Amino acid sequence: MKQSFLYCTKYGWLILVFMLVMGNHAVAQLDPVKADSFLYFIKANPLRSAVYITRNDTAIARLNENKLMPLASTVTMLVAIEFAQQSTHEMINENTYVPVADIEKFYIPFIDSAAYNTWLDKAKANNEIKNGTVKLVDIARGMIIYGCYTNADYLMDILGFDAVKDNLALLKLKQHTAIYPFAGSLFTFHVPKKSSEDKLLKSLAKYSDKKYSMEAYYNHQDLKQDSSFKETFSPERFTPKLQKMWNDNLPSSTAKEYVMVAQALNNREVLDEDAFFPIAEILEYPMEKREFQKLYKHFGAKTGKTPFIFTRVIYFTQKDGTRIESAIFFNGLSPAEEKKLEDWQPAFEAQFLSDPVFRARVKF
Repeated sequence: MKQSFLYCTKYGWLILVFMLVMGNHAVAQLDPVKADSFLYFIKANPLRSAVYITRNDTAIARLNENKLMPLASTVTMLVAIEFAQQSTHEMINENTYVPVADIEKFYIPFIDSAAYNTWLDKAKANNEIKNGTVKLVDIARGMIIYGCYTNADYLMDILGFDAVKDNLALLKLKQHTAIYPFAGSLFTFHVPKKSSEDKLLKSLAKYSDKKYSMEAYYNHQDLKQDSSFKETFSPERFTPKLQKMWNDNLPSSTAKEYVMVAQALNNREVLDEDAFFPIAEILEYPMEKREFQKLYKHFGAKTGKTPFIFTRVIYFTQKDGTRIESAIFFNGLSPAEEKKLEDWQPAFEAQFLSDPVFRARVKF
């Protein structure tokens, strides 16, 4: 009993550690079984996993950290960074209201129905939508918190695709494929008449990174300018084979490079000093929880997912100045595996942060 009391006294703040579940504001307490399940999956599937975790700039866990992996919506961290920079330089006003109808030009239910509609429902409930309009900053928050591809496409359109891409050089990211509009890329997988799925797959396999991204961009322009263009996408013809290729062609990078992004944000480096105010609004949404305010100076997070991909990047600085950055990526999952990882991840994160014994086991 005395030993338990001493543990709670010495590590009491650790017991308070909670991790946000992606997509909503619920919190999950420590769950060693789920934490072990997440860790075991990585160890049992090293070819489908990549891990890089640093503590005060020292790597404490690593696996395939230099392997290119598709990012899903985690790539929108770069969109958030560009949004913050342009807001700071008064190129945009984050509090400007824009029509929801303008955002929905890029809405494709097949890839974004759950995320986009959840964001929209929350925005309405929080009175963020006024007369059919919504603030730019709330669009950006929806992109990050709920993983809305629709919001990302709209923001990249107004910020400029080249401006978003320029952040690769700013952050010194050398292993990163092209950044392009998500919805636009879907139309690249339209099987032409008098052709076949196999022919299309063979043709797309020969595409360069540049050609693939440019075709996605042209389709994005068609979506923006022609309301009837959206109807040319047929979800029923977007077969599992085509879906898998679309997933594998999503913007890709490495766990190590996204830890570099997290370090820049965590250390308040690289970006203009004032840019960290919008960064806090958009990427550091976990700090809205009182539990986190007691423990951290700042805490940022981004999760990306598709039926085949699960990615998670976090960074935080504790009150005592201790910094941790983490990137964990998975690809080649089955939809069932993705759902399990999504369920286990908050428990793994909480256990890793609060339990030194468990943390010592996270070695590959």
